[in-house]
Parts: sequence; structure tokens; C-alpha cells
Amino acid sequence: MKNPPFRSPRSKVGGIYHFGRLIDKIRLKLKGKLPAEYLPNLGLMNGLDGHCCGFLGIEFTDLVERLKEPGTDEEILEWCYSKGTRPNPVQISIWNGFAEKFGWRDSAAAFVAKVKKEDGLQDNSELMTTFDIIDVREGRTGKNSA
Repeated sequence: MKNPPFRSPRSKVGGIYHFGRLIDKIRLKLKGKLPAEYLPNLGLMNGLDGHCCGFLGIEFTDLVERLKEPGTDEEILEWCYSKGTRPNPVQISIWNGFAEKFGWRDSAAAFVAKVKKEDGLQDNSELMTTFDIIDVREGRTGKNSA
């Protein structure tokens, strides 16, 4: 989907990649407005959603429940810290490095290859990670688009 109603995984909340996108998708799901193509992967434990929740030490289902209540992105993140883990700057840097490279020579590499093939991009050696694939599919270009 081009120009979806949520952020790039490269967009940061509290310095953390993917969290803003995750809460955007959950908020849309709760309103019945998340595009159908995103429903199958929402909250998957082996995907970025599940890894982000694991990094924060929270359950995806608990985050969904919290998002039924009002709160800014920063308030939601603070809630995550209070219920789970408050990472220090080094841990956030490690998470961001992991998230940004997810799909390159790891468990998500097959997913990246599958999507590239579906989209006729299998010969594009620039697309190596889930961030790359997501941003291209959603109409964003460049490594720093958020």
C-alpha cells in the first residue's frame, strides 16, 4: 500500500525504531481501519512487532489493551517502561541496529526474498532488510525516510 496511514519503521519514538509504527497499526486496528493487507502480520512474535514488544518486556496483547485508553506516544512508551523494561541508551542503540538490519542474513531473510520476488524486485540488491522492503512498498525512498 502506498502512503499508508502509519509511520515508517525508521520513525522513532523515544529514540526507538518501529515503536511508533507499531502503535499506529494497533490504533488503526482498534478503530477497524487497519488495511487488510497488514492484519496477518500484526503482532507476530517472530516479526518486528513481536521483537519490539519483547525488547520492551511487554506482551503485545497488553499493549493493545493499553492503547484502548488515551495517551500520547510518549505516555504509551512510558507505560511500557513501567510494565516491562526501561532500556538504557546502549540497549536502545543495539535494538535499533537489530531492527534496522532485520531481514539481512537472519530469520526474516526468506520473507524479504519472498516479498522482493512478489514485487518483481529480486534483482534489486539495494533492498536487503524489512525496513527497505516496507519503505519501498509504502512509497518511501531512501534509507532515512521516516
